[in-house]
Amino acid sequence: MMMYPVLLPNGYEPSLTEVMVGGVVFFGTIYFGFALLNLLLQKGLRTLGIGRVLDPRPLRPQQVWREIGWSSLSILLFGTGMVFPWMVLKLGWSHAVMDAGIPRILLEMLALLLWNDIHFYLNHRLLHTRWMLPRFHVQHHRSHVTTPFSTYAFHPVEALLLGNVLLLPMIVHDFSWQAMLSLPLLSLLLNNIGHANYDPFPAQGGRSWLTSSRRHHLHHACSRGNFGFLLPFMDQLFHTDLPDDAADRVLQAHQSRHAA
Repeated sequence: MMMYPVLLPNGYEPSLTEVMVGGVVFFGTIYFGFALLNLLLQKGLRTLGIGRVLDPRPLRPQQVWREIGWSSLSILLFGTGMVFPWMVLKLGWSHAVMDAGIPRILLEMLALLLWNDIHFYLNHRLLHTRWMLPRFHVQHHRSHVTTPFSTYAFHPVEALLLGNVLLLPMIVHDFSWQAMLSLPLLSLLLNNIGHANYDPFPAQGGRSWLTSSRRHHLHHACSRGNFGFLLPFMDQLFHTDLPDDAADRVLQAHQSRHAA
């Protein structure tokens, strides 16, 4: 079987072990880095009186540690899974463009983000089927109130489903290395914001791309609907979008118990 050299931008070709170890370090760094930045940003916004907490209910006992534990397993799978796009390049099924211009890089980034929304929606709907939800996706939904550490708190099967997002685009198009690198970075950043349980733009309508955290809060609070990622178009297309007041009854019941 013919193998092709896969070189980093500096001209170095990593080994299989280096790809997997580097992938784990990469995903671990951005996961914890974005989560901590998210918490600091929330604190700053609350201090300035900007935005609002979406779900005031308390976290479950040891929830954050549970989320970090499952997320660490996802980081291991995502990181070692970097070997699959690396093998696609090694086999010559795709090529990383090293000298792409800025317009091409930006267009490819937008295309990958759009595909990420479609891929996430389809897999998320699959995870909410009767067979998949109680076996795999229920682990993620143990976080009724989300935190930035909920982002990767997946069952391994869910991590494998969501982690293959780059493979099909790579086979149908030769992307720049900047665009391919941007996908996990932007995907985790936006997913982290979606699990922040904080709405920085309460004046925006629920269908705005700026309110992904509000839409995903409703998904966790209601355990249905709002299956999309950043953009609401897939939920609108398949009529799975939730109204802004979908979780009001759940939150009002909590407030009544708290008052009592």
